[in-house]
Amino acid sequence: MRTDTVWQDKALVEHFLTGVRAAIPFATDQINVALQVVDRTGHRVHRIADLGCGDGAIAQAALIHYPDAHVTALDFSEPMLDQANQRLRSFRERVTLVQSDLYTADWQKGLEPFDVIFSGYCIHHLPDRRKQELYREIYHLLNPGGCFLNIEHVASPTPWVEALFNESLVDALYAWHLSQGGTDSREVVAQRFVYWEDKKANILTPVEVQCNWLRAIGFQQVDCFFKWYELAVFGGVKK
Repeated sequence: MRTDTVWQDKALVEHFLTGVRAAIPFATDQINVALQVVDRTGHRVHRIADLGCGDGAIAQAALIHYPDAHVTALDFSEPMLDQANQRLRSFRERVTLVQSDLYTADWQKGLEPFDVIFSGYCIHHLPDRRKQELYREIYHLLNPGGCFLNIEHVASPTPWVEALFNESLVDALYAWHLSQGGTDSREVVAQRFVYWEDKKANILTPVEVQCNWLRAIGFQQVDCFFKWYELAVFGGVKK
């Protein structure tokens, strides 16, 4: 039974976007690293896909960074697509929003090859077998020389490291809420924004395992380019 359908709930989406998204540590750095990796490939960038686009943060950064590119942004959550539509309104002619579910291979129907495929905090909701299938689908949907970068929530190697990540994330969120004038205690912030309902939808996999999957599929230059505890940027280039 899949658990990620919670993200179709408008209240949960608003809870995440207003209480968590802006406070994720190094969020801007993660996107910048992904863009830098793409730049270093030297491959032309005209067509970009953003899988599980959420509120459109990655798509927006890509549209700004590549002013001649078109972005196809996909998500299965209607509330998230509504938020993306608002964020990307000024790029109307250069963006296509698609409601599509990565849980099955049908998401790729009707899509033409891309130069870059991004994904952000989405694929970790899929079972491991489906993750591997999706990575193969992504590989086949890339133009030769194209790049796949995944900004993702990955598994900690041990329970001790997982606890360290969770508490470090609580510290970051608590500091952000205080900076926004919030008055909740650290314990309340922890329960509301870290140890909450979205964790039920997580199926986390170590980044090393996922990088090996990419290599086995045929991706080259595969690496984890950024990592802060369970937050990672990894991917590779199609030969």
